[in-house]
Amino acid sequence: MTVNEKKVKQAIRGDREALLFLLNQEKDKLYRTAYSYVQNKEDALDVFQQTVLLAIESIHQLREPKYFTTWLMKICINASLHVLHKQKNVILIDELKLQTLSTEIATSDEKLDLLDAIYRLDEKYKTVLLLKYYEDLTFEQIAQVLGEPIGTVKSNGKRALEKIKKALKGVYIDERTKPI
Repeated sequence: MTVNEKKVKQAIRGDREALLFLLNQEKDKLYRTAYSYVQNKEDALDVFQQTVLLAIESIHQLREPKYFTTWLMKICINASLHVLHKQKNVILIDELKLQTLSTEIATSDEKLDLLDAIYRLDEKYKTVLLLKYYEDLTFEQIAQVLGEPIGTVKSNGKRALEKIKKALKGVYIDERTKPI
């Protein structure tokens, strides 16, 4: 059992200091996730605060200490989506992270085209891309966060990349180029 799992067990039993220690360890990841969804500092801070409050209120419901981070991320994502649905403003991936998604894209116009292609994806595809390439989660972790089978998550990830490739084909992707 890791130190964090011991802290999680203490937190589940009502130890606020243990919970605050764990939340402090995850604060940067939570803020980045919230910001990647809501795209502004004020809303990201609101989502972060809401996530912390919900975690404090419901830590006793966590059954598996090893899934603390996954559980916390799910709270953060749900809080972010709640804010977005209230605002009717859905932008899931910030421009800085686009560099990770495609190192071959160089100019601002190309970045905007990629962002536009991602923005046009269904939410289930955007979410998988965000968690995979922005938060560096594995498909197994994404499946846990979303509460979906791993096969569904993998196929949504593959479909998302295919849709982006199709949207950019002929513009930035040379159709004649074959992989070696």
